[in-house]
Amino acid sequence: MSGSPPDDDTVEVTLVPVTGPDGRQQLAALAFTSVPLLVEAMGERQPWAVLPVGEIDGALRGSGARNVLVDPRLATDEE
Repeated sequence: MSGSPPDDDTVEVTLVPVTGPDGRQQLAALAFTSVPLLVEAMGERQPWAVLPVGEIDGALRGSGARNVLVDPRLATDEE
């Protein structure tokens, strides 16, 4: 596997701006269901952590994220 889990209890979350249902910008967290999908979307050597679904709200508390994008396919310059 590429990348590695963090060395401590800190979880760093990537937030991206997305257009919400009301047409306004809001922040969304990125989450991946496997390390290979993370590497495919974000590149090699990404840090990762496994969180139970029930802990996601707590991990995102205070981050500003309004939702979570699971296994997003990120746009590239070629698209």
